[in-house]
Amino acid sequence: MTTARYVYWQDEDMWLGYFEEFPDYMTQGEDLEDLKENLKDIYATLTSGELPIVRRVGELAVA
Repeated sequence: MTTARYVYWQDEDMWLGYFEEFPDYMTQGEDLEDLKENLKDIYATLTSGELPIVRRVGELAVA
């Protein structure tokens, strides 16, 4: 099983979120479970290789 960290919050009546690795790609849901399903869908798209350009966040040891 693959896991991925995500950031989420509630804004009035909608739940919003994105993956830490892909902060430019946000999604939403009517409740937290709906948001999680939408996050799974967007993760599948972002990691499928179907999109020609996907911006990511990485970490680099510099010292």
